[in-house]
Amino acid sequence: MLAYFRTPLPRSSRRRKLQRFLDLPQLTLTCLWFPLITYWLTNYCQPGQKLSIAIDRSQWGCINLFMVSLIWERRAIPLSWSLLPKRGSSNVDEQIAAISTILPLFKDYQIVVLGDREFCSVDLANWLREQDVYFCLRLKRNHCIETENMIWLRLDECGTSLYFQGVKVRKTKPLAGFDVACKWKRNYQGWTVDEAWFILTNLGSLPEAIAAYKQWMGIEEMFRDCKTGGYNLEGTGLIEDRLIKMILLMTIAYSRDLIEGTLVKKKHLQKYVSRIKEPQRTYRRRSTFGSGNDSQQWVNYLEKYAEPVEELMKLTRNKRHFYQKGLRARTLLRQGL
Repeated sequence: MLAYFRTPLPRSSRRRKLQRFLDLPQLTLTCLWFPLITYWLTNYCQPGQKLSIAIDRSQWGCINLFMVSLIWERRAIPLSWSLLPKRGSSNVDEQIAAISTILPLFKDYQIVVLGDREFCSVDLANWLREQDVYFCLRLKRNHCIETENMIWLRLDECGTSLYFQGVKVRKTKPLAGFDVACKWKRNYQGWTVDEAWFILTNLGSLPEAIAAYKQWMGIEEMFRDCKTGGYNLEGTGLIEDRLIKMILLMTIAYSRDLIEGTLVKKKHLQKYVSRIKEPQRTYRRRSTFGSGNDSQQWVNYLEKYAEPVEELMKLTRNKRHFYQKGLRARTLLRQGL
């Protein structure tokens, strides 16, 4: 941030100014971020729409970050985050507390809570069911379900593609009325999976449960973008309250890039800002987040070097028509910015 905070002050003075900025009491989720999320939902989502909420945890050094995020365009927009006062996995009380903070924001929408094997607690699923919230929580393979009266079956003994409805889960203090989806991913080019997906859910069908849980990977992509693959969050060296506020600033920038990337795709302008996907490729060259980030840099470059670009256009007059198309694309992107 010091590199972009260019004021006629010594570097040490700029650093202290940023530190004082991060200490502002107004930089909180309830004062700044939750109103922005409400505004964004109103403009981009329809009432009653089904939205996916992913929960996950990331740890580096002495930092143990728990985050609740909204899945959007194969990425995740952070909604709420907190630092756990310990190392290792979170417990049910901490998970319920984190999810409870964001539920009022989605009272007009249907949400599906997604979690990996750290969040396989049947108690968490039971609480979500009491809140009338859909969920897809991946179970560990040593969990047991009651398929018939007093007949328990370990999940790793199930078939390749099954869906159990209304079964009891967990031998110790069992709870009834849950659905369990079992799915083995197919082998691909000699690569095999070690374990199937065993998903505790209340969505009602195997295809819907699998399709919903696949979206959970969006939060893993978000963590990669915010850490060494993008904003280098762990390199800031911040801790405690300043780290929470830095994540807030990062989240605003990250969300802006996601929204801008969505507009770039909607206006079919990807070819101007980043490499587009070739027909023979399975995966995209650039994500929605990357396209949004590239579009801002591309527009800023054209504005900064407007005169050299104009001179370049004069050198190749036969290409002027294509230059004009690019300038029109810049105008459209500037309107989005």
